[in-house]
Amino acid sequence: MNIIRGLHNLKKHSGSVVTIGNFDGVHIGHQQIISRLVAKAKTLQLPSILISFTPTPQSFFGREQSVLTSFKQKHYQLEKLGLDVHLIITFNRKFSQLSAESFIQEILLAKLGVKFCLIGDDFRFGSGRTGDFKLLQSFAHQYDFQVENTQSVLCGSQRASSSKIRDYLAQGELQLAAQMLGREFCISGEIIHGKQLGRTIDFPTINIPIKRHISPVLGVFAVQIHLLGKTFNGVANIGKRPTVNGDNILLEVFLFDFNQMVYGEFADIVFKQQIRKEQKFDSFDQLKAQIKLDVRTAKDFFKSASN
Repeated sequence: MNIIRGLHNLKKHSGSVVTIGNFDGVHIGHQQIISRLVAKAKTLQLPSILISFTPTPQSFFGREQSVLTSFKQKHYQLEKLGLDVHLIITFNRKFSQLSAESFIQEILLAKLGVKFCLIGDDFRFGSGRTGDFKLLQSFAHQYDFQVENTQSVLCGSQRASSSKIRDYLAQGELQLAAQMLGREFCISGEIIHGKQLGRTIDFPTINIPIKRHISPVLGVFAVQIHLLGKTFNGVANIGKRPTVNGDNILLEVFLFDFNQMVYGEFADIVFKQQIRKEQKFDSFDQLKAQIKLDVRTAKDFFKSASN
């Protein structure tokens, strides 16, 4: 899959099939949309192109929300689905003032030579969010390209959506979130040096920085860690560590039966079960006692899950 960062790096296409959106999580609804896009691209023998924005329009206008997938995770999921091109447009003040009509004419038609556009009927674009499915249809008739409406994908009785997955994760409903994602929720990252406070209470941890202002999950969890080509069980705390007056969100993982130096290694942390919410303790002794209980709870979970 080819990644194009910025319109200035975009070469003119003679034809393409296009969809537009953030696609955070690449959940089962997104997977169906992209699969349809890829199939249409093969039929027309044209490249499939997904347009997204950085930062997201919501974040740019001060409505920041938690992110379900890192860029690397999203890239991996999109590539698995067979997408040809991921075009990432910088969303800044100038771009935010681009009219919907200009977006269609200058980007979809002039730059991408769009022949097929797959879009949700509730999708809005352009300055003032004046662009919609009907506007695209009117241009499609005039410039001879197709527009197709994406259909909602249901997970049980719920419409699959990134917002609903965020709700499930915030509530600790990891299994429901996994059903809608099409896989278990995971955070990946490079292991860094921490303050080594865990060693002082006999629970050394691996530490992974969270490169997002808002985390979709907070609290203590039973987790599985994919590291060094192996899978380990453990307990994770993700939050600001109020007992030690932490400021930034950090993911700390205590691995069972593990004693290796792994700084700089890359790890995938798969969230299996929420144990409790994060809380502040009056002393390290209280924190240590609670962690012992958390470890026991997590081990009991893995034992029952293996039976």
